[in-house]
Amino acid sequence: MLSRPFFKILSLYLILAVFALTLPAPGWAMLLPAGLDVERSTEQAKVQAALESSVIKQRLMDFGLTPEETSARIDKLSDEQLHRLASNLDSVQAGGDVLSDVIVILLIVVIVIVILELTGHHVVVRR
Repeated sequence: MLSRPFFKILSLYLILAVFALTLPAPGWAMLLPAGLDVERSTEQAKVQAALESSVIKQRLMDFGLTPEETSARIDKLSDEQLHRLASNLDSVQAGGDVLSDVIVILLIVVIVIVILELTGHHVVVRR
């Protein structure tokens, strides 16, 4: 059985631990962190980077918007609008590279022909 001094030390430790946990931690009374401004500037930089694309820049110029006007309008967006625009940029896919698509299709055709030849089937191309 455990000795009486062990229980006294354990009790004292538990009392101190509970007391230490009830003390307020520094920073609990702080204001909201400035992370919201960081988030806005990050999203704004993301939108600006998308607008730097030559295709988008030319399309906006076709509509009569200069890059300065576009930047001014982005600065006027609310946080919610800017967040929505930045998140929609993730879902927009730029035009793919046609060369990579052609290479992938040719590789698939070559693999199918090799598999057919290995299994004893013959590929005949007639004109």
